[in-house]
This record gives sequence, C-alpha cells and structure tokens, in this order.
Amino acid sequence: QVQLVESGGGLVQPGGSLRLSCAASGSIFSMYAMGWYRQAPGKQRELVASITSGGTNYADSVKGRFTISRDNAKNTVYLQMTALKPEDTAVYYCNADLNSGAAASVRRYWGQGTQVTVSS
Repeated sequence: QVQLVESGGGLVQPGGSLRLSCAASGSIFSMYAMGWYRQAPGKQRELVASITSGGTNYADSVKGRFTISRDNAKNTVYLQMTALKPEDTAVYYCNADLNSGAAASVRRYWGQGTQVTVSS
C-alpha cells in the first residue's frame, strides 16, 4: 500500500506565496514522475507541474511563478507558488508514478487534495 499526504494549502492574498508538500510512504521500490494537478469548481483537473529525473514541466499559466522540486531521499515533492492570483484557487492534488517491487507495474497514486484559496 502507498499513501500520498499533502500539506501546505490555505488562504492567501493575491500576490502572496504558499508552498505545498506531498510525502509518499508505504511500499515504494522505485519512484518515477511526481507532479501536481489542480481542479477548480466546475472545471476539469489540469496539470500544474511535473518532475522527473529528466527535468520539469509546467502549465503555461504558472510558468515563472511556480517551482516544482523533489527530495528523493524523503519521497517528497514540493510546489513553491509565488505571485498567486485568484484564478489559482483550486484543490491541488499531488501524484506519483511508482512501483512497489522490481517486477511490479508502475502505477499512478494520488493524494487526497489540499485547498488553495487566493482572495483578498
């Protein structure tokens, strides 16, 4: 069993910053991509940022404002968000692509989500 636990969401004023964290625990053999998605009310879930050993990828809407990073020793991925805008308001979900054994298939796991609200 694998569990992803997110933290760091909350209410922030426009222009402010937040850092989200997501720690994976359980039966983890190898971790591949990790990332963050978000879902605003009435909208589809969308990719915010992802990170692999080969680099990072960002949605155009957050480039230059958000930074994704990971600590492989801690199986943790972070999302540093700056210059936040009201349109960044959403539930943010982390994901991790990993397997639980050398012969096991790679699966995608999701966190439970953390609310980010940008409002004055």
